[in-house]
Amino acid sequence: MRSDTTARIARRRSFRVAAAVLTAAAALTLTACNGDAQSAGPADAAPAGSSSSSGSSGSSGSSGGAQGSDAKGKGGEQAAAEGGGRAHAGVERCRTENLEAAFATGEDALPVPDEDGGSTTASIVLINKSTSSCRIGGFPGVDLTSINGGERWSLARSSEKWSSFELEGGQSTSFDLNLAFTNEEEGFYQPAWVEITPPNETKSLKIEWPWENDSLVDQRGATRPATFVNPIG
Repeated sequence: MRSDTTARIARRRSFRVAAAVLTAAAALTLTACNGDAQSAGPADAAPAGSSSSSGSSGSSGSSGGAQGSDAKGKGGEQAAAEGGGRAHAGVERCRTENLEAAFATGEDALPVPDEDGGSTTASIVLINKSTSSCRIGGFPGVDLTSINGGERWSLARSSEKWSSFELEGGQSTSFDLNLAFTNEEEGFYQPAWVEITPPNETKSLKIEWPWENDSLVDQRGATRPATFVNPIG
């Protein structure tokens, strides 16, 4: 990607991503209040605005620019111990069944891949749809599944620091994905779904991949992949 294009995307997202997170969170809150966690929200919440629980337990596997270790189940417990963050006595961790997920798409937060490909970021919003506060922090497990359903990509983690915090009932937080797009006809990976496993959980939330006509550079075997996940918060 040309440097001026990268700078343009970065400037646009830095000013607008906060509004996008609020937009997606508001859409999910409305969905939860209506008692229908699977129905679509407003247009800027996109088809990816609803999520469902899954028993899948893929892992954040690759290493390098991202530290590859398992963010799910037992691996997530280890990450919580290593990552730091003050304990919140009496507050349980955020459970998958009490969370909703969506790509932040409002106010141009959902980046449009450049015609020449290149790297950019996208935000995924997590909302606590329960009425009680819960504790969250660390790296979610993020798995991409391909259009034919047979190829899974467990994203590696960045080296960013994190801390745990309380997420009040009805409130939202988010995390970013670094994404390396490509317009090449070889060496690409086309996702269809994103499975998100909250830290220390084994069940996943499944949301639709918003770029049905845009592919990622296939770096599933790379030691320093340009597509990876950042911590929550």
